Amino acid sequence: MESKRITRSRSERFIAGVAGGLAHYFGIDPLVVRIAFLVLSLLNGLGAVIYLVLWLIVPNEGSPADGRTTVQDAFAEMQTLVDVLVDRIRAVFQR
Repeated sequence: MESKRITRSRSERFIAGVAGGLAHYFGIDPLVVRIAFLVLSLLNGLGAVIYLVLWLIVPNEGSPADGRTTVQDAFAEMQTLVDVLVDRIRAVFQR
């Protein structure tokens, strides 16, 4: 019997797929999870911390079940996303 595991969604991805993956795991709408992260972030900042930690430790959907996805892979993905965002912001201000 295959056990159910939490993964970061590739189809319900707004930033890193954490909320989409959690929503799929618990069988709820991803918007509910996103709102929960937002509320926790606004109240005490804990939502942002939890999101970042989950981004680092939860593997992407479709990754090998043997846990070969590493924190370094997740960190590289974060760095790529930040680089893309910085480039977009620069482009807006250079117009």
